[in-house]
Amino acid sequence: MPAKRPLRPSAAPRLLHTLLNKAESAATGKRVNDMEHKTYQLLEVANGKPIKMWTQGVPVENEARQQLMNTAKMPFIFKHLAVMPDVHLGKGSTIGSVIPTVGAIIPAAVGVDIGCGMIAARTSLTASDLPDNLAGLRSAIEAAVPHGRTSPRSGRDKGAWGDVPNQADQAWAALHPRFKAITDKYPALANSNNRKHLGTLGGGNHFIEVCLDEANRVWFMLHSGSRGVGNAIGNLFIHLAQADMRQHIANLPDRDLAYFEEGSQHFNDYVEAVAWAQDFARQNRELMMQLVIQATRQVISKPFEVALEAVNCHHNYVQKERHFGEEVLVTRKGAVSAKKGELGIIPGSMGAKSFIVRGLGNEEAFCSCSHGAGRTMSRTKAKNTFTLADQIRATAHVECRKDEAVIDEIPMAYEDIDQVMHAQRELVEVLHTLRQVVCVKG
Repeated sequence: MPAKRPLRPSAAPRLLHTLLNKAESAATGKRVNDMEHKTYQLLEVANGKPIKMWTQGVPVENEARQQLMNTAKMPFIFKHLAVMPDVHLGKGSTIGSVIPTVGAIIPAAVGVDIGCGMIAARTSLTASDLPDNLAGLRSAIEAAVPHGRTSPRSGRDKGAWGDVPNQADQAWAALHPRFKAITDKYPALANSNNRKHLGTLGGGNHFIEVCLDEANRVWFMLHSGSRGVGNAIGNLFIHLAQADMRQHIANLPDRDLAYFEEGSQHFNDYVEAVAWAQDFARQNRELMMQLVIQATRQVISKPFEVALEAVNCHHNYVQKERHFGEEVLVTRKGAVSAKKGELGIIPGSMGAKSFIVRGLGNEEAFCSCSHGAGRTMSRTKAKNTFTLADQIRATAHVECRKDEAVIDEIPMAYEDIDQVMHAQRELVEVLHTLRQVVCVKG
C-alpha cells in the first residue's frame, strides 16, 4: 500500500489551521440533526462531515455518538463516516465505524489488534458425523492451538508456542524478511512476541468454534488477529503520532485522533508496518485453521474434505480503495469489507448464531458491514451483572468453558444479532446461518 498522494507543501499547515477552528466550534456544542434516510440515520455534524448510521432498531450509546462526532470533525475525512449496527465506544475510535480519509491516517483508529478478523470453512461432515460427546473434540482443539495467556512470572506463556512447530516456522520464514526491514528502523519491535505467537489464538473475544449450518453441515470458524506483534506495532505508532503532534494535540477533539500526514516518513513506515501486521493476522488464522482440521481428524476417523466454502476477512484494518471515483484510505474499525459478491463473516456472541454473508456493494457504506453483534456493556459490568449460573444457562447447547473467567463473554452482554442483521439488510445478504456446538476461548 505505497503512498501515492503526497500533500502539497502548504497542505499540512492548512490541516492544522482547520483543526484549530473546528476545535473551537466543537466546544460550542452546536445543534446536530438526526433524521431517517433509507435504512440509515443521517447525523449532521456542525463543522464536520456527516455520519451515516445503519443502526435502525439498535441502541447507540451517547459516548459512542460523541466519539463518532469527534472523528467526523477531522479535516481529512472523505465525504462521510459510515457506522455499522454493532457500533459501540472503543479505544481510539468507535468500534463499528468506517473512516475514509484523504492525505492522513489515524493509527489509533486502526487500533492495536491490527488485522483482527475471521476465517470460516465448510467441511463435508454433517452433524451425524460428530461424536455424541463433544468434550473430546474441544479438548483436542485446545491441545492443538495455544490459547489464553499466563503471566511470565508463572513460567512460559500458555498462549505462545514453547517449541514452534514446523508449519508455523515455515509461515514465519515467509513473513520474516519484511519484518526484518521494519525492525531495522524500529528495533524495539524485534523484542515483541512475534514468531512464537504465529498460529495462536489469544484471549478476550477471540475464539475457535465448530458450527452447524441450516443443512446440518459442519463448519470450522475462528476469530483472531496479529497477536503480540500487532499490539506492539499499533502502540508504537500511536505514540509516535501523538509525539509528532505534541504542539497541537491539545487542539484535537481526542488525543487518540493524532494522525500522520501522507508523504511523511512516519506515514510511510506505518503503512509498511500495518500492511505486514495484517498479513501476519491472515496467516495466523490460516495456520490455526490447519491445526483445527488436524485435531478434528484425530477425533473423527471418517475422512472429510474442508474448504468447500472458505472465507478469511479482516475487521480491524486500513487499506487504499476507490470510492466515489477517488482513491482513499479506508479504516475499518470493527467492520468488514462487503463489496458486491464478496463473502464475509458476521459472528454472534458466545452461544448465539453467526452468519456467512455476501456483500451487496453498498457504496454509501463504503461497501462495508458489521463485524459482529457488538457489546452492550463493558466486560467489568457484565461480570458484575451476571452470574456463573447465567453463563451456564446461556451456553447450555454449546460445549465450551463454563467458569467465572468467561462471564464477560456471556451472550446477554451483546446486541441481539437478529436486530443487527436486520439493520444492515441493504449491506449484505445471508448465505448461511451457523449455530455453535463447540467453542474454545482463551
